[in-house]
Amino acid sequence: MSKQHMASSSELYQRACALLPGGVSSPVRAYGAVGGEPPVMVRGEGAYIYDADGRQYLDFVQSWGPLVLGHAYPDVVQAIIEQARLGTTFGAPCEGEVTLAETVHELTGIESLRFVSSGTEATMSAIRLARGATGRDKVLKFAGCYHGHADHLLVSAGSGLVTFGEPSSAGVPKAFTECTLVLPLDDEAALCQLFAEQGHEIAAVIIEPIPANNGLLVQRPEFLKTLRRLTRESGTVLIFDEVISGFRIAPGGAAEQLGIEPDMVCYGKIVGGGLPVGMFGGKRALMNHLAPLGPVYQAGTLSGNPLAMAAGQATLQALRSLGGWDRLEQLGQHLERLVGPLLAARGYSLVRQGSLFWMNLQAGEPPRCAECIHEDSAARYRPIFHSLLAEGIALAPSAYEVGFLSLAHTEAQIDHFAEALGRALARVPAV
Repeated sequence: MSKQHMASSSELYQRACALLPGGVSSPVRAYGAVGGEPPVMVRGEGAYIYDADGRQYLDFVQSWGPLVLGHAYPDVVQAIIEQARLGTTFGAPCEGEVTLAETVHELTGIESLRFVSSGTEATMSAIRLARGATGRDKVLKFAGCYHGHADHLLVSAGSGLVTFGEPSSAGVPKAFTECTLVLPLDDEAALCQLFAEQGHEIAAVIIEPIPANNGLLVQRPEFLKTLRRLTRESGTVLIFDEVISGFRIAPGGAAEQLGIEPDMVCYGKIVGGGLPVGMFGGKRALMNHLAPLGPVYQAGTLSGNPLAMAAGQATLQALRSLGGWDRLEQLGQHLERLVGPLLAARGYSLVRQGSLFWMNLQAGEPPRCAECIHEDSAARYRPIFHSLLAEGIALAPSAYEVGFLSLAHTEAQIDHFAEALGRALARVPAV
């Protein structure tokens, strides 16, 4: 491309539409739920991202959660550069995966773990391992919880599927989901009944301990403790999907915060420091069923990729050295103090867990299950989203997605967000 003409954001998007379905590589990036064209980004720095037209946005998406330090954090960038000089992939064991595994163990207590390349791979592999270890086929998930796009998990999922109003995906044979059971969140009676009738047939239960793919559906500890008791009594493997909450809520994730120890846990996002990484792990006896020690097969050419390991290690080191979890909580409290009253004045509410936040755009108590979210929330969100975008503030293009704070954010930036949100809310009727 000539220096005289740099492609505009709109031009780049039109070129993308010619080759990429919907012009995107992931449907949640499209603007179908809010209308308009998504700006095409060219760089990020700290709490900001910049599009091809040179517009600056205060970013509360942070690549959907991985960038807990903000964009282009110097130590992470330097770690990637140094590793790239040594090699980008080996297809063999590398020092970085050993170092990062040791750090994860120190922070979480996980006895044995395996790195993969995405959160979807992590959840898919954890369920396969649970099935192989128990000799059972059935898996239980909860409506509205999204665990990646593996065929057998695309049942009553959240995230982009909710945005597009689809209960599941086309292209998934019925036979692939016949062993997937679905219950609503926050329904202990239904949970107890299911385990009384089928508990001995269920290989695994997978749940987001802090469901954050279909709103922020904070669960009662009692519900999760009941789930832990029932799975333990039935010999069912309890899997916590902490792809979003892992290393964000606390060093040991939501499991640490709740004081509940799952049998396996899945991580992604932050553990890769902004590069493609997933991880699953648990007790050594369970993980020893995994090849090459056991009969459950899982493999990946780029698993434990040295670039991703370097980025993840630099990220976790920075979180520890900077007192990151305390600082993220401070920022979350500041946001809640400012934004909570603004939403309450319109009849809405703010839901927050640490550095995760979500605007509940309906009256009443914040929902704890997907079925409790009103469809008209999405209509209320559209003008808010576009008003903020016009003021240079980026939220997710969906009423059902959460916002993310990073260590790059400041109180002054949160103040700016609150002021702009106040103006945006004036465009939406109160309830």
